[in-house]
Amino acid sequence: MIVQLLHGVAIQENLPDIPRAMTGFAEWLACLVYVLLRRRRLPVVQLSALAAVALAVQVGVQLLAGRLPLGLWTVGMVAAVASMYGFIIAATRLSARDAGYFAARALVLAELVAALHWQMHCFFFLPAGRAGLGWQVGFFVAVYGLGFVGAAVAESRHFRPAQAVDATWGELASAVAIALGTFFMSNLSFLNANTPFSGRLGSEIFYIRTLVDLAGFVALYAQQGQRLQQRAHAEVRAIDEMLRRQHEQYLQSKRNIEVVNRTYHDLKHQIGVIRATGDPSRRASYLDDLEASISGFAAKVDTGNGVLDVILTTASTDCAERGITFTPVVDGSLLDFMSTMDVAAVFGNALENAVEGVMAVPDPEQRLIKVAVYARDGFVLVTFENWFTGELRTEDGDIVTRRADRTRHGYGLKSIRHTAEKYGGSMTVNVEDRWFVLRVLLPLPPDRAAPSSEAVDRAGAPAAG
Repeated sequence: MIVQLLHGVAIQENLPDIPRAMTGFAEWLACLVYVLLRRRRLPVVQLSALAAVALAVQVGVQLLAGRLPLGLWTVGMVAAVASMYGFIIAATRLSARDAGYFAARALVLAELVAALHWQMHCFFFLPAGRAGLGWQVGFFVAVYGLGFVGAAVAESRHFRPAQAVDATWGELASAVAIALGTFFMSNLSFLNANTPFSGRLGSEIFYIRTLVDLAGFVALYAQQGQRLQQRAHAEVRAIDEMLRRQHEQYLQSKRNIEVVNRTYHDLKHQIGVIRATGDPSRRASYLDDLEASISGFAAKVDTGNGVLDVILTTASTDCAERGITFTPVVDGSLLDFMSTMDVAAVFGNALENAVEGVMAVPDPEQRLIKVAVYARDGFVLVTFENWFTGELRTEDGDIVTRRADRTRHGYGLKSIRHTAEKYGGSMTVNVEDRWFVLRVLLPLPPDRAAPSSEAVDRAGAPAAG
């Protein structure tokens, strides 16, 4: 029994390591997994050509690294990681920081699948008399296929094609530290068996390597899940704070309008008294000008919805001061089913974006904003139209803020979309030449009767400029 055990140990101590070409192939497949998770990548033909070149480079780097002395093992590892990074950044349109974040994950994934396959391969096929080459190839294809396809499915939950990665330097450093720590600990036994953390038997070394690689992949997977959770919480907090400020602005605007209207009526009576007591033509002309200058403050937008009346009246006054032509054609009664804060969120964000867009237009004649709210086929259609410079900043197909502070800005369209989806509706953005159109489609509640054709015609959408 002891002799057999010792004989078994002797066989295990002489187990071969993973072939270099197989390691390079695993690294290439791992990179391909993360490349395919991105929507913005090279066209199929160009990607296929680049992938073929990358495969040759990755395998070649590993074969060359295998010829280096043990003292230069680190050089070979750096060269392999660099080629992986180069493939990812060339095939996608990621930033250097995001590509590094993916390369760290690809390295650990490649190590895990390669180590798992080789451990099982040695167990099933290494002893003499076991299955031949055909079975070994089939087993290789099965393990690599299941490993990388399973990893792609798991990672697709955390990396949506249209979602920006936006890894910070701290998150990149954390991912790189996990990847390098995993790689070093999983290969420590191959570098030096005389450490407290090294294995001494061949099967034990393989098991340690696979287990450490699995722990590293789980750690990176958990890190990304935590990143997404923190980002979601930050967006919710930012949107809630923005809604709160908009509601406060609405209440303040309502109070301001009441004060202005009251002041207007007081001044109107005072002007009448002055006219009755003084007859110089110059004073009369001055009073006429004074009356004309304050008459605009009494221009109140009446939509049939008190919240919209305040928001649009404030917007009308603000646009007049900025030299913007503001045209609201709104049937506010159609939005009675929405809460005050939701109405303020949609119109406040949309009008803020529209004003910012038209103010960047150099031609004053093109500083136009049109707003319409009307019913059609059981839906309420809300449109905001304006001229803009024609320049939009996008990431993965989504419009993002052009302001430098993206932690406090850029949530306007997200808030509008979130509010629309809350009521079972949707938000779309269309751009034609330099004409920007934002549409919000909301289904009318079942208990709301369809408005008459006269009301629909009266609140019809304005024609595009």
